[in-house]
Amino acid sequence: MNIEYIDKPEQLDDLCKRIQGQSWIALDTEFLREKTYYPIFCLLQIATPEWVVCVDPIALPELSELFEAINNPKITKVLHACRQDLEIFYQITGKVSYPVFDTQIAAPLLGFQENPGYAMLVSSFLNVNLSKAYTRTDWSIRPLSQAQIQYAADDVIYLCKIYSIMCEQLEEMGRLNWLENDFELLTDTELYQLSPINAWLKIKGKNNLTGKQLSIVQVLAQWREQTAQQENRPKNWLIRDDLLLQLAKLKPDTVADLIKVRGMSERTVRRYGKTICQLIEEAKNKLPIAVNNKSKSAKKTQAQEAVLDLLTAIVRIRADENSINPAILASRKNLEKLLFEEYGNSLLCGWRYSMVGQELQGVMKGQYKVTVDKGSVVLSDHHFKV
Repeated sequence: MNIEYIDKPEQLDDLCKRIQGQSWIALDTEFLREKTYYPIFCLLQIATPEWVVCVDPIALPELSELFEAINNPKITKVLHACRQDLEIFYQITGKVSYPVFDTQIAAPLLGFQENPGYAMLVSSFLNVNLSKAYTRTDWSIRPLSQAQIQYAADDVIYLCKIYSIMCEQLEEMGRLNWLENDFELLTDTELYQLSPINAWLKIKGKNNLTGKQLSIVQVLAQWREQTAQQENRPKNWLIRDDLLLQLAKLKPDTVADLIKVRGMSERTVRRYGKTICQLIEEAKNKLPIAVNNKSKSAKKTQAQEAVLDLLTAIVRIRADENSINPAILASRKNLEKLLFEEYGNSLLCGWRYSMVGQELQGVMKGQYKVTVDKGSVVLSDHHFKV
């Protein structure tokens, strides 16, 4: 397939017209993020079964007309592991592209493991082994070689083929509409609004902190996120996550104490030392935002463990019936959330709810009788047998 490279404004009008005539398009991006907070948008690949183009956003900084065409709600945007791509589009346009079809999310319904890589899908569906030659290339350097352009274009050329095969197989299995809720969740603007207030939620180890320590982590994480955004630098260049936890435990009062903390860079202390110490002092007297840790607040009883084992058995049965890995249908963590009535549980929405979530809720409410018949677990109520 001939690859068209677009780096002149006059080429965009024709491309926009071609896009508007499609019911779906395959999309991918190349970007850099190693030295910045926000991704540097370097290349946009677009393809249909008939044509493929690579758009140069460095040569064409004004792409509003193009994204207006792409964001047409009548056109399905096909991507693989689309979160970072959609984040770039949101930062450029202030809008979330929809509707979308993410091949990584769809793959488990066809028997693949959770979050399969793109190369795995290409190999499995098309028996093609993708080159890894330009995995670590600097996409901001111009001009791009023909080999680089081909490498980038392959991501959407094969994506078109995978999408067509996936749709056909999902349709045959009656599962195509199962993904609607999962894809709709990807269009939630909150996913792409990088809120400093909630930055602490991503820090591992926060659940083991005391009240004052947690307050310090929350305050410092918010400051770090805001500073990283303002300076467009990776947040871990300022302070790593493990150091935030260390500062929360040591609570240094002065810059002299701060510099003694193992791992703190002299540059960070020199530029932000006084601010960090001031934030720590303020956080000591501030109530922390509560951690939702209901299921881990105490050791589970033997009765609770037994209920989880029963729910796990039902998940395994339904997964086997539908040729799906049980870990993809519902993890132990999902079942614990269900047991302790926590929010944010994938079992309570989309295809997982239809396949087993609703049934598990019924079991926990005593709406089903659980028996063993010919070596299999059977659920039944007064009206029917499952």
